[in-house]
Amino acid sequence: MDYSALIAQRKHRFTELEHAIGDPDLFADPKRATETLREHRRLKQTLEIADRLENAKRQLEENIELSKSDDPDFAEMAAAEIPQLEREIPQLTSDLQYALLPADPNEDRDALIEIRAGAGGDEASLFAGELLRSYQRYAERRNWKTEHLESSPSEVGGFKEVILRVTGDEVFRYLKYESGVHRVQRVPETEAQGRVHTSTVTVAVLPEAEEVDVQLNPNDLRIEVCRSGGAGGQHVNRTESAVQVFHLPTGLYVRCEDGRSQGKNKEKALQIMRTKLYEMKQREVSEQYSEHRRSLIGSGDRSEKIRTYNFPQSRITDHRIGYTAHNLAAVMDGDLFDLTNSLQKEEMAERLAEATGIKV
Repeated sequence: MDYSALIAQRKHRFTELEHAIGDPDLFADPKRATETLREHRRLKQTLEIADRLENAKRQLEENIELSKSDDPDFAEMAAAEIPQLEREIPQLTSDLQYALLPADPNEDRDALIEIRAGAGGDEASLFAGELLRSYQRYAERRNWKTEHLESSPSEVGGFKEVILRVTGDEVFRYLKYESGVHRVQRVPETEAQGRVHTSTVTVAVLPEAEEVDVQLNPNDLRIEVCRSGGAGGQHVNRTESAVQVFHLPTGLYVRCEDGRSQGKNKEKALQIMRTKLYEMKQREVSEQYSEHRRSLIGSGDRSEKIRTYNFPQSRITDHRIGYTAHNLAAVMDGDLFDLTNSLQKEEMAERLAEATGIKV
């Protein structure tokens, strides 16, 4: 497929954005400035991919011609580079196809991951803790940073609920597929007869909202301070550091008590509330997507079973795309790359079919 017309449009738009960024008045409107800078960054990446693809194609043609040279050494050197170029071009083509699709405005955002133990009691809370560690290890491999915003530990060492903030490059683009019900099948340590039990954990990945996205009206909020529950020693018993925030129009509720500072807990609670409200808005927008894509990209629907982790067979299955692998230990240690790449490939094929009618 010839992408020259689309690339020409992107170059024209990139020039417009360059001029806009050079205008000091742009930054008088924080929301417009943020959106402009994001679009500029995305277009810059798209044009860089297009240039690399064009260069690779040109170099392949040149090497094929040079491989026919009368100079054996020169021909051998040119021929040796051909396999690598032949591998690069399909990948760059795929990357360009994805980049030319209508942009998902949330892809380059940071994210909040909410992990909640579901059916299965203690075993579910233990697996919630293991999923948390898997996401933390995955974040480390991608050079992202993580921060605990709130947690409710269980008595057996897991979590009834935990909220993790992940910051870095294109966090939501890679984590958005994790939203849904995660089912684990294994023999609990307390199971004397060796029977396999099934437990569930729900995950919701939310694109982190910024102040320019959601303006919190103080009149819509009820903020309460109270004593923290759980571990914390004498400090927790003496001070009211926990913060509860109620959003009256929607009924949303957030509580933060992990920090020792009341001010820090309030800041975290307001950030979580802002993100939840932003996600509600995005969920309404997502109704325009096809049913397949809505379930694939994970719009925060916590009722759909998306994945099964079978420990006795070291098998992981993603039910949305029929993906199955026997590398469960690696996945639980943060190696989500192959799984995520498979989900991205499927989403790209679906989005291309919707946008152009072309099946990939």
